[in-house]
Amino acid sequence: MSLSSPILSFSAAAAWGAGDFSGGIATRRSPVFAVVAVAHAIGLAMMIVLAVLFREALPSRMELLWATASGLVGGAGLACLYRALAVGKMGLNAPLSAVIAVLVPLTFSFFREGLPHLWRLLGFVVALISIWLIASQTGTEASESLDKQASPAPSTGLALAIASGIGLGGFLLLIKFAGPTAIFWPLTFARIGSFGLMVTIILLTSDQWKPAAGSLRWVLIAGVLDTGANVLYVAAIHLGSLAVAAVLSSLYPASTVILARLVLKEKWSRRQGLGMVAALVAVGMISS
Repeated sequence: MSLSSPILSFSAAAAWGAGDFSGGIATRRSPVFAVVAVAHAIGLAMMIVLAVLFREALPSRMELLWATASGLVGGAGLACLYRALAVGKMGLNAPLSAVIAVLVPLTFSFFREGLPHLWRLLGFVVALISIWLIASQTGTEASESLDKQASPAPSTGLALAIASGIGLGGFLLLIKFAGPTAIFWPLTFARIGSFGLMVTIILLTSDQWKPAAGSLRWVLIAGVLDTGANVLYVAAIHLGSLAVAAVLSSLYPASTVILARLVLKEKWSRRQGLGMVAALVAVGMISS
C-alpha cells in the first residue's frame, strides 16, 4: 500500500479536528442546524467548482445514491456532534463520538477485507486509546472560556455523542461505495444530501436559519475545513485500506485539542500529552 494513503488520512484528521473546533464555537452562539446548513452550502459550492474544473466523470446512479446516503447520515452525525460539544462536556462527548465513528468502518473492513497483520492491528488499538486520551479533559476549560455558565453534568449530550458517532461512522463507510476513483462528484452529492436534510429540519421546526453575526467566520472556516478533510479522506480510501484511512483520519481530536490550547489557552493534561505520543506511535505502526 502506498504511503500516500496514511499521509492523506492524517491530513484529513488535522482538517476535521480544526473544522470541529470552529463548528463547536459557532454552535455555542448559533442554532446547530443553521451552522451545519451554511457550512455544507459552502462545501457544496466548493465541490461543484472542483468537479467542473477537474472535468471529473460523473459516477453511476447507484454510486451517487450511496454518496447521497453518506451525506444524509454524515450531516445528521455532524449536527449531533456540534450540539453535543455545545451542551455537554467536550472531554467526554468528543472521544466517545470519535471512537464509535471509527468502529463502524473498522468492523466492516475486518469482515470484508479480513484482519490485518498483528503489528497493524495493535496500531489500531493504540490509535483508539490515543483518541480517548487526547480528547479527554477538554470540555471544562472550553466551557468556561466561551461562556460563564456552570459546567454541564457528565451525562449531558451523551446520547447526541453516540448518535453522532454512528452518523459520522456511516459517512466514513458509505462514501466508500460512491465509486472507486471519483472524488468531487460523490462529495457534491453527499453535500446535497446533508444540506437538504438541514434545510428540511429548519423548515419543519421553524428554527432560525441564519447563524449569528459573530459566528459567521467560524461557520465559514468549519465549512472549508470539513469539505477539505472529506476530499483528503476519499482520496485516502481510493489509494489504500478502508480500515487504515478510517482509523488515522479519526485522530482528529488531536488538532481540536491543539487549537483549544492556542486559541482558548486551555492547558494540556498529562493524559492528553500521553495521548499525543500514543497517536504518533499508532501512526507509525499502522503505516508500516
